[in-house]
Amino acid sequence: MSRGVDGAVGAERTGFRLAAYAVCVEEGRVLLTLHASGAWTLPGGRVEHAEDPFDAVVRETAEETGAEAVVERLLGVDSRVIPAADARAGVEHHNVGLFYRVRVTGGPLRPEPNGETVAVAWTPVAEVAGLRRSSLVDVGLALARTAPPTGHVAPAPVGGLVQH
Repeated sequence: MSRGVDGAVGAERTGFRLAAYAVCVEEGRVLLTLHASGAWTLPGGRVEHAEDPFDAVVRETAEETGAEAVVERLLGVDSRVIPAADARAGVEHHNVGLFYRVRVTGGPLRPEPNGETVAVAWTPVAEVAGLRRSSLVDVGLALARTAPPTGHVAPAPVGGLVQH
């Protein structure tokens, strides 16, 4: 089955995104960003064409938080399909997320200028469960906590305060 550049197969439309996310946990706190939608998430985002995901996570962290960061290691990969009924664009969406453990080395924290990140906060890990958040937060924290040898964790259940 062949797909067009837009991901279309016949009359069916789909979306695909390769993204890199920063999991920065220090002293029992995790670095989170507040998206304009009102959900907390990890710093990170789309890997640009011809960009190494390793470089993308450093770039995205700087853009969204103002923080300078270094990658310590790849934690794992999360591959999920979001059904059309749940996806923002109304078409089935496949997201492949690469999760990296990063360490902040400097820079004052600030939200993304003219972007979709409206706040940045060091949040106690124990308080994360009470936040309206992206499932990416749960996946990243599970990878950081368990460091599975395969780099794979079970999908984070979506419901309640957890969003796609």
